[in-house]
Amino acid sequence: MAEKKTPRGDVPAVSGVLPRAIHLVPLDHIAGFDVRPGFYDINGATAIPGGVNFTVHSRGATSVELLLFHREQDEPYAVLPFPEHYRIGNVYSMIVFKLNIEEFEYAYRVDGPYEPQKGLIFDKSRYLLDPYAKAVTGQSAWGKVQPHGQHFKARVVKDDFDWGSTRNPLIPMEDLIIYELHVRGFTMDDSSNVRCPGTFAGLMEKLPYLEELGVNAIELMPIFEFDEMLDYREADGQKLYNYWGYNTVSFFAPNTSYTASTEYNREGNELKRLIQACKQKGIEVYLDVVFNHTAEGNEMGPFFSFKGFDNNIYYLLTPEGYYYNFSGCGNTLNCNHPVVHQMILDCLRYWVTTYRVDGFRFDLASILGRDEHGAPMVSPPLLQAMAFDPILGDVKLIAEAWDAGGLYQVGSFPAWNRWAEWNGRYRDDMRRYIKGDGGLAQAAALRMAGSMDLYDTEARRNASINFLTCHDGFTLHDLFAYNEKHNQRNGWNNTDGANDNNSWNCGAEGETDNPGVNALRQRMIRNAVTLLMCSRGTPMFLAGDEFGNTQGGNNNAYCQDNLTSWLDWNLLEKNQGLYQFFRYLIRFRKEHRVLRANVSRGACGFPDVSFHGVAPGQGSFGPEDRYVGVLFAGWERETGPQLVYVASNAYWEELEAELPQLPAAMSWRLVVSTWQEEQGVYPQNGNAFTIGPRSVLVFEAK
Repeated sequence: MAEKKTPRGDVPAVSGVLPRAIHLVPLDHIAGFDVRPGFYDINGATAIPGGVNFTVHSRGATSVELLLFHREQDEPYAVLPFPEHYRIGNVYSMIVFKLNIEEFEYAYRVDGPYEPQKGLIFDKSRYLLDPYAKAVTGQSAWGKVQPHGQHFKARVVKDDFDWGSTRNPLIPMEDLIIYELHVRGFTMDDSSNVRCPGTFAGLMEKLPYLEELGVNAIELMPIFEFDEMLDYREADGQKLYNYWGYNTVSFFAPNTSYTASTEYNREGNELKRLIQACKQKGIEVYLDVVFNHTAEGNEMGPFFSFKGFDNNIYYLLTPEGYYYNFSGCGNTLNCNHPVVHQMILDCLRYWVTTYRVDGFRFDLASILGRDEHGAPMVSPPLLQAMAFDPILGDVKLIAEAWDAGGLYQVGSFPAWNRWAEWNGRYRDDMRRYIKGDGGLAQAAALRMAGSMDLYDTEARRNASINFLTCHDGFTLHDLFAYNEKHNQRNGWNNTDGANDNNSWNCGAEGETDNPGVNALRQRMIRNAVTLLMCSRGTPMFLAGDEFGNTQGGNNNAYCQDNLTSWLDWNLLEKNQGLYQFFRYLIRFRKEHRVLRANVSRGACGFPDVSFHGVAPGQGSFGPEDRYVGVLFAGWERETGPQLVYVASNAYWEELEAELPQLPAAMSWRLVVSTWQEEQGVYPQNGNAFTIGPRSVLVFEAK
């Protein structure tokens, strides 16, 4: 295209492309390109009128080179060293004119001292991925073994997605029902009957299903660009991948293998369409984010980005220069170093502003509160900054409040009244209570009441994310089908995965034709979901639990990109009764705000929450108690008094119990029974009732 003559002071104009009055002119000529110093406060690579702005930073570097590649090529066609006067402080910035973003990919080379004992491992021979890359090349084909010597490169992304008038649903915490899913595994099996299996588009095809089920928030397991081939291996002829995705390659880039088509220079648009469609259905979207470690691993791991820019800044290192491993994955991000702190905040803001994400679940979030020596901090600056950041003001912040280094902060995570927590105590206590362990009745009552012993202030009343299952562990079906983990297919001789599952196989290990065992398992599943949906706090469950999905007893299916992890949608038809039970309980919860929040000081003479044994008014429980009654009472302006009584019998024999006495004009009505499928007016002898062994009844006062 012919270059037009322009007056000095204007950018050389390309016909039909550049405006006339942009006062950025080339000042230097490097490797055949016109260049000038760039915008130092805009990290990453950004298309601007007339060219591309490239900005990176490194405290320890002595020089930085920009490498330009033709698409899908491994060797650069141009190498542009940053002149020394293009550096301000530790920031290198350069505008390269007349670059077409659709015609190149880029990386960096960084030189500096090599002193491993000080954590300095600069290596100019390495091609480095931009830490602020918005798209990573070569990752769009899932499960492809990269040729020897191939490296990550980045693309410049054109952000021109039209959100129109789309608004975030802004659902209050107490009204949420969170559904955790793996984007690939959700629709990868043929039984999903979607046109684009294993993709964002495939998930979007299932939104009517999620809407019908009643969930109003989906939590996506990692969708940042990760390398599923990291630690790829074969065991017994089976291909084992890093399937879950907890090994981040780039924090700012979406996983392109989750797209149905290649999105050159518009990476992320399919994900944006999914998020937009969710919002239009009133469904929030949360991302499971992994800021505790990266895919670079330890001394034996790959070297592709952060190690080459500032290894001793991005990672927690021992005095000898080795990697602390509080993540269990080889390295630990130095989250409270100001540089890393700023990158994490920039990343979260980017996903909120560019992708309109509604919330984040932080994997092993306790690491985010460790200092540069690995010690827990009382007031971690990163967590505080997230809590008060204006851009993040409306998003949900959810912590997995522990890490692999032994730090467990459930109930004590530094929160500033902004952070919610995966309540591991809810999972453990309720699992044990439901299967009939002794001494758990008091704990179960507290968990159902919103874990008031852990979150004892009004400001933290909505901090508990209640869950019995998640990606990490047994599915709900397997929780009552296996006493032991069965992880042999993972290739570690069944040594991986947790051993403290608090599960019960109901009398037979694994799948069985025994009708009594299967009936008991179905009842146990119904007990679990009933108690989950009738507990204060935010309920969350794992995709597929609603129709009895199984992983065959595998409680650590992180490497299983196959039917072990993929949802079998045939089970939806087979277990339609269970699915309908889930739907009913979700709807029941939504219709009874008294189950979700303290709507008043109580009603009809009852306090907001009260505990009952087989006789009303017991208040507390002993070590042999296995019956728990919880009464939720409140007053709604539109409906008047709301009273819901949840009776749970974890004992293996039926019990005679009594409901609390109501005012004369009211009576109890049975609305949920896991023992038998009946609803309606409950035949009463006064307030006495019989509750079957291992069952749950829910009564509503009318």
